[in-house]
Amino acid sequence: MKAIVIRRYGSADVLHLQEVEQPKIKPDQLLVKVHASSVNPIDWKTRKGMLSILTGNKFPLILGFDVAGEVVAIGSQVTRFKEGDAIYGTTSFPGGAYAEFAAILENLAAPKPNNLSYAEAATIPLAALTALQALRDLGNIKSGQNVLVNGASGGVGIFAVQIAKALGAQVTGVCSSKNLDLVKSLNADFVIDYTHQDFTEGNVQYDIIFDAVAKRAFSKCRKVLKANGVYVSTLPTPEVIVQGFLTMFLPGQKVKFVLEKPNSQDLLYLKELIETGKMLTVIDRTYPLEELAAAHEYSEGERTVGKIAIALS
Repeated sequence: MKAIVIRRYGSADVLHLQEVEQPKIKPDQLLVKVHASSVNPIDWKTRKGMLSILTGNKFPLILGFDVAGEVVAIGSQVTRFKEGDAIYGTTSFPGGAYAEFAAILENLAAPKPNNLSYAEAATIPLAALTALQALRDLGNIKSGQNVLVNGASGGVGIFAVQIAKALGAQVTGVCSSKNLDLVKSLNADFVIDYTHQDFTEGNVQYDIIFDAVAKRAFSKCRKVLKANGVYVSTLPTPEVIVQGFLTMFLPGQKVKFVLEKPNSQDLLYLKELIETGKMLTVIDRTYPLEELAAAHEYSEGERTVGKIAIALS
């Protein structure tokens, strides 16, 4: 099969299209013909060696987590899928999705939303699961609460706005001037243009501040966070780790960071939101697999609106 392989860490130039063997599935896995994938920041951070403490120096590596495709074989212990099923889900760390075929654990997959193309479905899993788990599991979001999403037009932010609304919150989205209309179209109740207004200097108090782009420190946000509010970041910076530990044992505001934990149950919940019209995806650009390096470089510019899709067929 064709796959994008890296044999060392580095710039996007280390991504090479090569012929490799198809993965051999384990009893609890599916072999999926990949129709589409997507780019998440973790992909190029892994490629650059920023996660080498976890990935080590075992090469070659095939990166990519998000998968949408067709099941072509199942392991002996698989009970929920059969050959020919259209699925979406994620590969296990450190990836494997940037290829014509991928092995996926049964419990990391779900039926593809019926109203989405493969390319659209492939942009959902990692980013939307991150948003869902940040708000529901870490933020303990409740209907009627006041929620702010910083980076509301980004890959995680677009889903966070919609999920918070689906869970009954009043949502404020923070983005740049050119993306205000987009965030409004995602049903945000209020939008703040960060180029003209600093939300941390405002008078509104929030139950949850979700920094989906990890750009505003807790120390800046705490004055607009309610006394028992929760600040959630997507990046475990030293401040977040220290404050998270301290606030764990103290009453009042809490600091947390989200590490997405893929599972089929949450993918089924997202599927329901999509099929009932409560959540949609936003695709900034679509690249063929052969142009993955360009897709990584675009993502690294940190100006992506929504998601970047990778089309294989």
